[in-house]
Amino acid sequence: MARVRLYVEQSLAEGQSVSLTREQAHYLFGVMRLGPGDDLRVFDGVSGEYRAEISVAGKRGGSLHCIEKTRPLQVPPDLWLLFAPIKKARTDFIVEKAAEMGAARICPVQTAFTNSERIRRDRLQAHAIEAAEQCGGTFVPEVAEMQRLERVLAEWPVERRLMFCDEARVGACDALTGKRGPWAILIGPEGGFSDTERAQLEALPQAVAVSLGPRILRADTAAVAAMTLWQSSLGDW
Repeated sequence: MARVRLYVEQSLAEGQSVSLTREQAHYLFGVMRLGPGDDLRVFDGVSGEYRAEISVAGKRGGSLHCIEKTRPLQVPPDLWLLFAPIKKARTDFIVEKAAEMGAARICPVQTAFTNSERIRRDRLQAHAIEAAEQCGGTFVPEVAEMQRLERVLAEWPVERRLMFCDEARVGACDALTGKRGPWAILIGPEGGFSDTERAQLEALPQAVAVSLGPRILRADTAAVAAMTLWQSSLGDW
């Protein structure tokens, strides 16, 4: 089996020729030391995974030839992860783990106590792509632009339930219950939610308050714990 997997934005099919960007060529030919005739796996996030062969290898580009489909598209459950960005490395961690664990969409939100007021959406999207490449995924979740939490909640879809991880409920014996279907998980900032945000959440009919156990967790740990809880109860695990 080919040891290298590569995400491409071009639509894939058997017999399809794929042009490589300069960055992809550098990775394949400069870093991984592949050359013409070598195999790898490619996926586009829509069509599934294909075995491809390198046709042309150059310093500034190259091309692949798709030979056969090796895996179908594996679509995750209809689950969004909303989180307040924190320090750079820990925000990267949240995005990577969300992609690995089956989030369909990743949504940074700005809260009253959010430490980071700005994100690089393109950089976080690249982390989601890298996570899919490394963990064998065939689907890449979209990383949305950051929005204010109050606006997100004001426009919340009627059909989507919201799992609200409430640090004020630490120690409560909660069980995640509810019908399968569209869901979202909300992880708050390190400073917790403001009184206004908490009131808005508690007034939202689709919100389900859940405790993540007897200890207060860091935001990045809480994201992994919450996705594990949801996936084991309502997801595809």
